[in-house]
Amino acid sequence: MTSAAEPADIEPTLASFRGASGNALAADVYGTTGAPVLLLHGGGQTRHAWRKTAQIVVSLGYRAYAVDQRGHGDSEWVADGAYDFTDFGADARALADTLARESGVRPVAVGASLGGMGSLLAEGNHAPVFSALVLVDITPRVDLEGVAKVRGFMSAHAREGFATVEDAAEAVAAYLPHRPRPKSNEGLKRNLRLHPDGRWRWHWDPRFLDGRRRLGPGGADVEHQLVEAAKRIRIPTLLVRGGSSELVQEQHARDLLTLVPHATYVDVSGARHMVAGDRNDQFANAIKSFLRNIQDQR
Repeated sequence: MTSAAEPADIEPTLASFRGASGNALAADVYGTTGAPVLLLHGGGQTRHAWRKTAQIVVSLGYRAYAVDQRGHGDSEWVADGAYDFTDFGADARALADTLARESGVRPVAVGASLGGMGSLLAEGNHAPVFSALVLVDITPRVDLEGVAKVRGFMSAHAREGFATVEDAAEAVAAYLPHRPRPKSNEGLKRNLRLHPDGRWRWHWDPRFLDGRRRLGPGGADVEHQLVEAAKRIRIPTLLVRGGSSELVQEQHARDLLTLVPHATYVDVSGARHMVAGDRNDQFANAIKSFLRNIQDQR
């Protein structure tokens, strides 16, 4: 029997949505009833990163939608390379509008890193979009050295790829030395694509790293957009920060709380930028508490 702490492993159904540019977006849908929760992954990830979180969401009576963002996973690679943060925000708004029409309720958005930035821009500039917002290790202001490290890892093999899945696993292990290596590389394969030349490449469009979507040096416009959007947030908001995050320092979290005074803040000890993957137990507790509070307020 499955305990309350370990929700039943529900197999999702595959769905397709349309983004703001008419771009096809692949999604895994968990559960059949309940208010929608939109799960938006970080840059370079896919919808599969949310599997454990989706099970928790369903166990609380919600319906979870884990979406591959534009240019990622099984979603369409945008022909004109439109991968600015505002483009992801526009997709988040389009998804939210679709889910609201289908369910009659504005979705809760849970956005990690890139997903959080898109959600923040969507709600801050076009409210109402969501009923509540969870930002996973992302704030309008971030650590510049941390950004450089993340971008360095993503760009290192973006175009040339890897000769084998094992080579990709070695690269991940070197980047995340604190995380125990999985017994199998099957999960990693979901983030890779085998190309005709026999090389394995990340399951996202390498043009995602190009263009006017910078955080860090040269990204003052992006920071300004995020700050101004945060000032306009009125819905229930939760920030979940990795206690050892490379991107979001304690001061960055405090800055967000100044911009969004009603927000709740949870610090997950022992977790870095990929909070859910590093300490899923603590991350799950934070999500459960927040969603239950929302239910109690309805």
